[in-house]
Amino acid sequence: MEPLAVEARRKAALTTPSRFPPEAVKDISAALTGLLADTFALYFKTKNFHWHMSGPSFRDYHLLLDEQAGQIFAMTDAIAERVRKLGGTTIRSSGHIARLQRLLDNDAAYVTPQDMLAELRDDNERFVSFARQTHGLCAEHGDVASTSLLEQWIDEGEQRVWFLFEICRNT
Repeated sequence: MEPLAVEARRKAALTTPSRFPPEAVKDISAALTGLLADTFALYFKTKNFHWHMSGPSFRDYHLLLDEQAGQIFAMTDAIAERVRKLGGTTIRSSGHIARLQRLLDNDAAYVTPQDMLAELRDDNERFVSFARQTHGLCAEHGDVASTSLLEQWIDEGEQRVWFLFEICRNT
């Protein structure tokens, strides 16, 4: 293939067929991509706290956070692929994630176990609120598949909040 043809193909727009109008693809893709950035941020924070957990309940908390991180990570591919199925584009790099994420990182050298759990509880609550907002937007555009996925992720997020709330209750 000639170099000019290769360059033209490299710069060509992705043209995934979609039943949605361009404005809906743009809106839904942006909302899901923002949620994907938050999903990665929540995943990394959960793994960070999993790796740096300490104290008398280390084993229980370490295992809980590993389980929750796995559940969160499992959403990432489904979110990104949903955006692509709609005809949009999504996350391209860790820098892209950093520009879009609404959940804050925690790079502190030491965080107490109770503070870790409380911070994750609050972040999961915020994540659920972002997922609900995205659900509303998808419903407005008649995107049943995305709303269905979001309902599952909202339920999972509420369960994470509940577990973390109950652990933090007596502190």
